[in-house]
Amino acid sequence: MCGIAGLCNWEGNIAGSIEKMNQRMLHRGPDGGGAFVEEDGSVALGHRRLSIVDLSESGTQPMTSHSKRFIMVFNGEIYNHRELRDKLLKEKRVSAFRGTSDTEVLLELFENYGVREGIALCKGMFAIALYDRKNKELHLLRDRVGEKPLYYGRVAGKFVFASELGCLEVLEGFANPIEEKVLPIYFIHGYIPAPYSIYQGIYKLEPGSMLTIKAPYEEYEISTYWSMKEVAKRGEKNQFKGSEEEATRELEGLLKDAISGQMVADVPVGAFLSSGIDSSTIVALMQSLSSKKVKSFTIGMEDPKYNEADVAMKIAEHLGTEHTELYITEEDAKNVIPKLSYMYSEPFADSSQIPTYLVSKMTKEHVTVSLSGDGGDELFCGYMTYNSIDRIWEKMKGIPYPVRKLASALVLKAPVRLGKIASTKAMLLGAKGPEELYELSNEEEPLAKKITREKVMLPFKYTECEPSYLDNTRHNIMLMDLKMYHPDDILVKVDRAGMAVSLESRIPMLDKDVVEFAWTLPLEYKYQEGITKKVLRNILYQYVPKELMDLPKRGFAIPISKWLKEPRLKAWAEALIDRKTLEQQGVLDPQIVWDIWEDYIQRGQWRIQIWYILMFQQWMCERKFR
Repeated sequence: MCGIAGLCNWEGNIAGSIEKMNQRMLHRGPDGGGAFVEEDGSVALGHRRLSIVDLSESGTQPMTSHSKRFIMVFNGEIYNHRELRDKLLKEKRVSAFRGTSDTEVLLELFENYGVREGIALCKGMFAIALYDRKNKELHLLRDRVGEKPLYYGRVAGKFVFASELGCLEVLEGFANPIEEKVLPIYFIHGYIPAPYSIYQGIYKLEPGSMLTIKAPYEEYEISTYWSMKEVAKRGEKNQFKGSEEEATRELEGLLKDAISGQMVADVPVGAFLSSGIDSSTIVALMQSLSSKKVKSFTIGMEDPKYNEADVAMKIAEHLGTEHTELYITEEDAKNVIPKLSYMYSEPFADSSQIPTYLVSKMTKEHVTVSLSGDGGDELFCGYMTYNSIDRIWEKMKGIPYPVRKLASALVLKAPVRLGKIASTKAMLLGAKGPEELYELSNEEEPLAKKITREKVMLPFKYTECEPSYLDNTRHNIMLMDLKMYHPDDILVKVDRAGMAVSLESRIPMLDKDVVEFAWTLPLEYKYQEGITKKVLRNILYQYVPKELMDLPKRGFAIPISKWLKEPRLKAWAEALIDRKTLEQQGVLDPQIVWDIWEDYIQRGQWRIQIWYILMFQQWMCERKFR
């Protein structure tokens, strides 16, 4: 786990500029740093290192291939690098390796097989910059699911890239304006989906993609080497033919293989443990594979409505892990809020970012790598939303779309003031298909699109999805989430929170083989008579008593709606949305912002957009100091 950065044809002090970028992401790699500048100054690469595999100097980056043709900086882990090393040696493509790092193996794969074939052999999480000195060509690659971030674009007219947006902000001449057309999406969802960023001219490389740019580094091409969409369709056409018991055994074997590979490190390894199915499954399988007690970590809240630590402790005791828990206070959580803007470097408003940071901070005191259970909900039909959308669509689809659309428009335009439930139902009635129904369900707050003065909204992955691409409604919505919500919210939250304290997070559920197998499973192996994540539960119940796991889940959340009414945070919030400040910025509509705020303060109507607004305003107010 590291941070990477680069510049092409940069004018001015290119070595000094790379160093500034490296310093901005020091938290991503506190164990060392390095830079490469091409002799003619055309390409510069920067790297910060968090040492996980091969702690010696032989793992230092930027790294040069044996032939001296390729220079690479790499953020992430290649979990099957030992097998790939053996393959290269057996085929006599490499006579010997200098060290034991996955970086060196990756370089020689590219040297011997080419970039596209080489990356296809890898299992892992990564953001890679590979410079071909012979062809004067730069390749940027991002992992299949989007665990590792990679921004790219133009600053002062020159091509740049980095692991974090903040690395681009520190460059001399950075003056990219805010991309206001992405703000309506942000105020609906609370995050900015790829390929967009908060800035014009700066983008996120999408998962499974490769960007190639050649001298003179003006035009670039982006291609896809792995597609979640294609994997889902292929899985649907080639469904698993075995029984549910056989599917459970197969999935357990794949997860054990993934976990076994992800437990390999030259530093201490542990795991996050909540009371949920996903993390409990990961920890249970980790302990079954280990001769030593696995280190597990949980945070608790004083408010029992938000506390999962008591159940997590019972699970840990049953599994026999070396368990550590930390009960956080309201003050602990509130003290994180001022750090969020710097940590995420663009507006990001999933409030579980606060407990995620706190559990990462506590975990880092004991280990350098932690496995998590993320991905189980999206791959194995864990969210109840998937089932409610399917149920609503079954009721609606018998009414012809033109009739529903007309009825929706008439009700929404009626002079009678509708309640929230009635207006939401009327809006959903106009959905063309289940995919649009799902997107409209995210837009059920009508004021969300009015918060920003910019009313034009860019197209994005939910609005561009193909209706009924997959035969099953639930699968189609799961695919929508795996293409946007999961990489652009969940994985962003986990990466930035962990990296803020130099903790590497690994996610076995997102192993390539696990993901591809999950898409072959019939829906009834995932969701059956109200039971979610069926095959995962089948695995877990072999290790943890069913009655311990079937308790109501309380979620990884904080009572932000309660806290914001308390004097300290209320004063902080009202300073951020000061009417004069909003007018001077000219981005948000002050009247709409204050209508939403006063509905909350005076009438107790909480909208999640309040947190979205505050996170945006904190970013706006702090960016001038970065």
